[in-house]
Amino acid sequence: MQEQQPKQLLHLVFGGELKELGKTEFKDLDSLDIVGIYPDYASALAAWRGKAQQTVDNAHMRYFIVHMHRLLDPQAS
Repeated sequence: MQEQQPKQLLHLVFGGELKELGKTEFKDLDSLDIVGIYPDYASALAAWRGKAQQTVDNAHMRYFIVHMHRLLDPQAS
């Protein structure tokens, strides 16, 4: 019998320095930090927290979690 694998719900974690607080326009697209792609939200959240804590002294630095699985299959969300 084949073991059932959990469904992949891919999440992208990335960040960069914002042009101004309160907006999501980045200062330099070439310097975006692509942290990685994770198989579930919990893993992505752990990576996001780690990066956010590393950059806490820079108020313009922001990290985001993108729910890639919703982009890949919009009917499933």
